[in-house]
Order: sequence, then structure tokens, then C-alpha cells
Amino acid sequence: MNPPTYLWNPPPVPSIAVQGRSERYPVNRLFFVGRNYHAHAIEMGRPVDKSVEVPFYFTKSPSTLVASGATVAYPPGTRDYQHEMELVVAIGAPGFRVSEEQAASLIYGYACGLDMTRRDLQLVAREKGRPWDLGKDVEDSSVVSEIVPAPGVVQGSGELVMTVNGEVRQKSDLSRLIWSIPELIADLSKYYHLQPGDLIYTGTPAGVGPVKPGDRIEGRVAGVGSIALNVGPEQA
Repeated sequence: MNPPTYLWNPPPVPSIAVQGRSERYPVNRLFFVGRNYHAHAIEMGRPVDKSVEVPFYFTKSPSTLVASGATVAYPPGTRDYQHEMELVVAIGAPGFRVSEEQAASLIYGYACGLDMTRRDLQLVAREKGRPWDLGKDVEDSSVVSEIVPAPGVVQGSGELVMTVNGEVRQKSDLSRLIWSIPELIADLSKYYHLQPGDLIYTGTPAGVGPVKPGDRIEGRVAGVGSIALNVGPEQA
């Protein structure tokens, strides 16, 4: 059977560099966990009671991925573009309805991530009960560092720090996640057949805030690596 032909060339497969490997990690889907640190939930006006609540998620298109160190344009339609620093879990094996005890077997490794957000648009949508897409699924808004392979390893602790122009904006520890990495993987696998190439941005700590053209964002997660982003001029 002849391979299909297309009206125009399809986009390349989104992928991420892997530490110590020439092969790249092909990306399938991007999952983001909302309000997974208590202090951030409070600063967003939505405290979390784990005893009666479950994790919630939103997704972004893999086309929003951009590598650490890039310069991205300040996006259109916003006057409140904000940073959110996160640990990213890279899935390396399929799993559906896995237990927390089985969850580690799906982990390929970890990366640092930034979930850049048009906060003003997100909050308008939230208050009106509308989807968050305009606020979250923003071009060049899913920043990621190279992946550090750590098959089967649960990253349960480690300092997370992010600065803007050298000033500390976010600082916390992975031990303060409301829902741990095994809990998140097990919960997501109730609703999705997780696949190699799925990325889980695990949530951001307190200290989110605006950036402007000319700002430089830098961050690191202990035991994982570092990330950087330059905010360029507003798009014409």
C-alpha cells in the first residue's frame, strides 16, 4: 500500500533532548496539574482540601513546546503574562488504571518546566466558567529542559527555585506537592491510557507573577537540572 500524501508537509514530531543520549524523546501529550502546592492554591484564591478533593488537569498542544534557553515573543492579547516553574515527569511505558505502587514503572525521567500563562485571560475564563484555553494553550508557552533519565525513580523531594533577572520569585520543595508523583500517575491513568512520550507538568509553587519583554527567567530543580527563558518583544 502506498504511503499517504498530504496537501502540505506535516509538522515535525515534537521532541526533547535527553541527557547523555543522541536519540530524542518524542512527545505525545502534555498534561498539567492545577493547584498542587498549598501556598500556590491559596495565592490563587482556591485552597485545596486533599481529604475531599481530587487532582484536576488541563492540557496543551505539543506544538506549544519550546526548548530551554530560547527567546519567545511576549504573546498577543494579554497584559499579564506570568511564569509558573514546575517539575516535569516524562512517561516511558504504557499504563492504564495502574496503582500507586505500579506508577514508578511508567517513569522514564524528569525535566524542568515552565507553564507560561496569560493570567488575565485565564482568570476571566475561570470566573465565567469557561475553558482556560486562551489563557493556557499559548504558543511557545510550554518550556522544557533536557530530560534526565531516571527509569522507575520517584522524585519525592528536592528544592525548586526560579528567578526573574536574578531575583527569586518561586522557591519550594517537591516534598510539598499535595499529590505525589505516584498519586498523579495513578490518578491520570484512570482516565487516559498513558503512553511513552506523555509529559506531566506536576504543578507550580507559590510566587507566580508577571514578566515583561527583556526579562530572563532561570530555574532549577535539585537532582534534575536547570531551565532558562528569555522574554522577547511583544508580537507585532
